[in-house]
Amino acid sequence: MIEVFNNEINYIKSDKYKDNLKIILNLVPKYFYEIPASSTGKYHPSFALGNGGLVRHTKVAVRIAYELLQNNSTNNFTDNEKDLIIISLILHDSFKLGINKEKYTRFDHPLLVGKFLKENKVKLSFSDNELNFICDGISSHMGEWNKDFDGNEILPLPKTKFQRFIHMCDYLSSKKFLDVKFDKSNNIVG
Repeated sequence: MIEVFNNEINYIKSDKYKDNLKIILNLVPKYFYEIPASSTGKYHPSFALGNGGLVRHTKVAVRIAYELLQNNSTNNFTDNEKDLIIISLILHDSFKLGINKEKYTRFDHPLLVGKFLKENKVKLSFSDNELNFICDGISSHMGEWNKDFDGNEILPLPKTKFQRFIHMCDYLSSKKFLDVKFDKSNNIVG
């Protein structure tokens, strides 16, 4: 299943990071590769709906990041930071329906990803700083939509330039004005 992310994995320069990401992608819930980004279609464009929609949403968020990270006028990130941003975006919604597939999006899904990564640290070669970078970027990817239905603040707001960048890429990939084309293998065309 992880082959669907081959193009995005190849955006990463560090072989160590690529290897770690492949391990993680083999451990995340299988539903991640199958479900739509939105069950209602209310908050995502048409390409993110239907079977595999969450993967397509993720690929678009990563592609937005990749394009911006290639432009030195829009960032001043190191190569390792760029790689960790890409990893964060690939994983940001990997537990969207919880640990065991639930019917609806788990509001705390960003925190579930971080918990999962830390619980599986022994299988990975990330340093504590690298793992924290990824978890911090994922935990705040929802931006201002960080409160539950009762108004309780559950998720942190993005504060660092890395967290804001990750949020921006995810936010843009959910905008309905986007019309991204995919081939039969769920690769972005163009």
